[in-house]
Amino acid sequence: MRFKPEDIIELSHQLESDKENFKFHTVFKDVVELDPNAGHAAHRDDVWYIESEVVMHSHVGTHVELPFHHMENGPDAAQYPIENLIGEAVVLDCTGKKAGEAITLQEIRRYEDQLKPRDIVFFHTGFDQYFRTPNWEPFPYVEEEAINWLLKTINPRVIGTDASGIEVPGTDYQPNHTHCFENNTAIVESLTNLSAVNRMRTTVFILPLAIKRVDSCAVRIVAIKNL
Repeated sequence: MRFKPEDIIELSHQLESDKENFKFHTVFKDVVELDPNAGHAAHRDDVWYIESEVVMHSHVGTHVELPFHHMENGPDAAQYPIENLIGEAVVLDCTGKKAGEAITLQEIRRYEDQLKPRDIVFFHTGFDQYFRTPNWEPFPYVEEEAINWLLKTINPRVIGTDASGIEVPGTDYQPNHTHCFENNTAIVESLTNLSAVNRMRTTVFILPLAIKRVDSCAVRIVAIKNL
């Protein structure tokens, strides 16, 4: 498999210590400071050699949510099938929506001829511009009817958005999450750079760390054009 560097499109936000909407803190020290018994790892003073500690919330940054988030016996980040997180993606242009407005079934069905079974479906709202700002919520949400139509019609591997969520506001049971997870469809929130893949089909890789008993994980997502 060969592809050009310019065919690789980054769809994840960078993370910065203590500046995220969810907890994310990093510290780095000389390895001997972290582990006094690691004498074998000691280096001369003029050699840069450090190790890092990272403390983070499971929903920090661009992240993928798995069924364990809402289902006690649902697959977690270690159990969720990796083949469900790799596949062809289509981006639905939902720019122009305001915070709190719904992305409707009628609007989604405009793309019906472009959608294929088991696609990864991303909603491009443009709200990634509000990432790491006080305005990151509220967001354009996807109406429940539209989510159910997608699940029934194409059975997507993943549904994602460049906003901070897809959920119907004002509910206490998160219907969109529930429907997706009951269908074993993962959810990605806080994507970015979707304008770079608008109007094209790409192959997308969503690779979380395989951590047991974790409901969600920060993730680096890349789209490969012409693959």
